[in-house]
Amino acid sequence: MTSIPVSVEMTERPPDGGSNGQFIRVVVADTQAIFRAGLRKIFAVEDDIRVVGQAETLTQTLAASKRFSADVLILEADLTPNPADVVSELLRQWPGVRIVVVTTEPNQELTLDLFRRGAHGVVSREVEPELLVDCVRKVSKGDSWLDSQATQWVLEAYRTQGTRPPTTRSKVQLTPKESLIVTCVTQGMKNKEIAVRVGTTEQVVKNYLRKVYDKLGVADRLELALYCLNNRVVERGIVTPPAPAHTSPGNGAALAASAGSPQNPCKVS
Repeated sequence: MTSIPVSVEMTERPPDGGSNGQFIRVVVADTQAIFRAGLRKIFAVEDDIRVVGQAETLTQTLAASKRFSADVLILEADLTPNPADVVSELLRQWPGVRIVVVTTEPNQELTLDLFRRGAHGVVSREVEPELLVDCVRKVSKGDSWLDSQATQWVLEAYRTQGTRPPTTRSKVQLTPKESLIVTCVTQGMKNKEIAVRVGTTEQVVKNYLRKVYDKLGVADRLELALYCLNNRVVERGIVTPPAPAHTSPGNGAALAASAGSPQNPCKVS
């Protein structure tokens, strides 16, 4: 390797090319060579997953975003002091990639922020190999991956939303454009994609979202998505404000059931 300091492994495709005729192409960005080597060995025995590139610095990772057409990026959180910001930047430069962030230790604030910024999965550095393989497969299909701890944090964020003082208005009216933007958010679209869909700019989309947050009493995209799981937000553009905490156990239980058991990781479509 000469000009771009990113190591590359290209693998010949076997006749069947995996179960669906294609590989899940993975780039591993991690500061520890032993961890990168370990992941290569884990994925080498899988018929449908191939490591096509590796990086050990943030500079190399950003270079990889321009060089590779990967499906999944496994990104070490400690590669940068601001991993959530890097996730946003990588998704801007590399819109087709699904990002799984590897963390050294559990961190509630970081986990929630990573998902808010568009990460599709967060796993511990101690994750079992078979679970990581399962994670990569699900994330490559567009699902999100939450382990048991992250699931509890997301549920807690949902419950906290319900403790906010109820608004004095019985109904909240969304404009047609606000309803369309909320629908796009619940479908996992980024601001740039929403802007194209609506026919406006990213800044205008951000302005609309701030107004929606104020109307619904939520703080960010994550709380908006959680709220939409349990309320018909965009039906005729009229929504009911979040119920107080004491009225929401049923909804919280339903969300927990759909997320998976506390002992097992889960996916959120």
